[in-house]
Amino acid sequence: MTEQKPALEAKDVSQSYGELEVLDGLSMSARRGEVHALVGANGSGKTTLLRILAGLLTPDSGTVERRSSGRREVGYLPQKPSFRSGFTAAETVRFYARLLSNDVAEGYVEDALSSVGLSDAYNRPVSGLSGGMTRLLGVAQARVGDPTTLILDEPTSGLDPEMTGRIFETVGELADGGDAVLLTTHDLERVGRNADRLSLLHGGVIAESGTPSEVVERHDAEELSDVFDTVVRSEGR
Repeated sequence: MTEQKPALEAKDVSQSYGELEVLDGLSMSARRGEVHALVGANGSGKTTLLRILAGLLTPDSGTVERRSSGRREVGYLPQKPSFRSGFTAAETVRFYARLLSNDVAEGYVEDALSSVGLSDAYNRPVSGLSGGMTRLLGVAQARVGDPTTLILDEPTSGLDPEMTGRIFETVGELADGGDAVLLTTHDLERVGRNADRLSLLHGGVIAESGTPSEVVERHDAEELSDVFDTVVRSEGR
């Protein structure tokens, strides 16, 4: 049986800002049915990489291949999503759906909100949503157009442990349904418990990759934070 090709695949991607080299011939992929966590120190280029993968930024060199059967190739959630405060959650999803098509099927908005656990917030104004609920609304927005790949930039940043767990649970369910989910996070404990695969960005390349257990075992470490310290904070890289 032929192995399914990745939903998203970057090859030899490089990006510089003036004399600052952010990405240096980086290659990575994201597969359907997996939550793939991208981790790295602040300033390592995670957001730049996500913007390139989402098609929002053209790299200096290299290629990105996006494989999707939906109307959108990729759904993207920035670090700080901003929606019209006067809209309800339902109106927000409907607004983005109508950017793709005026023909929004009956029940589509309700299903989209239900998929991220926001059914009860259907008529709630955006201004009345908590930070975590706003992120979940952002995930619902990212799924408009049925993209195969969801790219989420720090979807749990600044959230309490309960909401962080809820978001990881939600994206896990979306991956179980066939989505490829690529997200950035600093929460290594959650990565170890909830991610199917991780990639550690350092020095402009993917310095380490695999399942959390594989990565920990490869470094003869007790937990992912030890691996992070070894790879990111070691001298000579």
